[in-house]
Amino acid sequence: MIMPLPWFLALLLLLSSLLSARGESYAAISCRKHTASLVDFGGVGDGKTSNTEVFKRAVANLSGHAEDGGAQLVVPAGKWLTGSFNLTSHFTLYLEKDATILASQDESEWPHVAILPSYGIGRDAPGGRFGSLIFGTNLTDVVITGNNGTIDGQGTYWWDKFKKEELNLTRPYIIEFMYSDQVQIAHVTLVDSPSWFVHPIYSSNIFVQGVTILAPVNSPNTDGINPDSCTNVRIEDCYIVSGDDCIAIKSGWDQYGIKFGMPTKHVSIRRLTCISPDSAAIALGSEMSGGIQDVRVETTSAINTESVVRIKTAPGRGGYVKDIFVKGLLLKTIKYVFWITSNYNSHPPGYDPNALPVIQGINYRDVVAENVTQSARLEGIKEDPFTGICISNVDIRLSEKPKELQWNCTDIAGVTSNVTPEACDLLPEKKPAIDCPFPTDRLPIEDVEMKLCPVPQNVR
Repeated sequence: MIMPLPWFLALLLLLSSLLSARGESYAAISCRKHTASLVDFGGVGDGKTSNTEVFKRAVANLSGHAEDGGAQLVVPAGKWLTGSFNLTSHFTLYLEKDATILASQDESEWPHVAILPSYGIGRDAPGGRFGSLIFGTNLTDVVITGNNGTIDGQGTYWWDKFKKEELNLTRPYIIEFMYSDQVQIAHVTLVDSPSWFVHPIYSSNIFVQGVTILAPVNSPNTDGINPDSCTNVRIEDCYIVSGDDCIAIKSGWDQYGIKFGMPTKHVSIRRLTCISPDSAAIALGSEMSGGIQDVRVETTSAINTESVVRIKTAPGRGGYVKDIFVKGLLLKTIKYVFWITSNYNSHPPGYDPNALPVIQGINYRDVVAENVTQSARLEGIKEDPFTGICISNVDIRLSEKPKELQWNCTDIAGVTSNVTPEACDLLPEKKPAIDCPFPTDRLPIEDVEMKLCPVPQNVR
């Protein structure tokens, strides 16, 4: 069941809609000199007519303005059925209020694309993968935004085929950018992706802001936002209901990720609200073989969610997860507050079981949680202990039927301070009391200011 929006986020979305309706500005990394409507290129918004070629024709035409202030394509109110299409540089895709882009369920409208080099094989099936609904590669300065219009992946078709093992290719994502720089996704609603929703990979300077992501909590692999081998990522003010991790930070799969060697680093996540009963609010891994470093999480809420900031790894992954900083968590109905998994054994053929991951410098502070089943499940590797774990200023209130062993710790090392219930012996209480570190410097991407762009007017 999809939960309603929290009142404060619903209010923010309402205010945003009212401002846009009054013809005021929207915030974006770039404004555009030229504007056109999908209707100008023959679009039909009846929810039945395919607009795949219309989107392709519109983007190709507007790409000619890239050197002259860029262009934006407006998707008006209506239901615009389409298969996969690519965006271009110096371009904005703007969805008006009551506009819905509907993903086609005709597989012929989804191209087959090359396997990702940091993954080696398809994730669902070894035959490769389908292209994403909205895709771009080697792009600069791309925006997907609007007045909270909707992109509907119509994922039921794909979920059913996946569960019946009828797919020979990995399912498509709603949005994917590769080898791109300066990408913004803001103020849109994404619904029912066939698999992951937002997948920037091998890219930099990524902004995901004010995005609502909704999928049934039993839908397979519907991760919300997956920065993958990316540098400089800013995710803020998002509301996600998912059948998998709300955010999953990745960097390649086992031997392929190790060889490709592109980490994800310098990630800021703020003001996230997550609902995912069987997964994490934020996962680091399990595909972390290129490394994950310098992730900062602030002011995050998780409701009816299995875990909060979870590290997923195993022998064979290689890589590292280090310099992780988390503060200001507000949690309600959580299975595990702290969870580090060392046996996430989903491996491609030919992986090296002796490739051990490095997990160190993991910091949590200022956590309030209620209705918790187990405070912590922290599992290192016997010949490869996870070190430098710090947990401070934590108040955990247990459920009516909690686990008897609240802190289950093996092969880890670190400290705690001012933590209730009392932690395990491997995380002794630090005296005098301390606050676990959180960087006082700011990531450059956190200080990037948005431009105020005029909302498109009188566009059909």
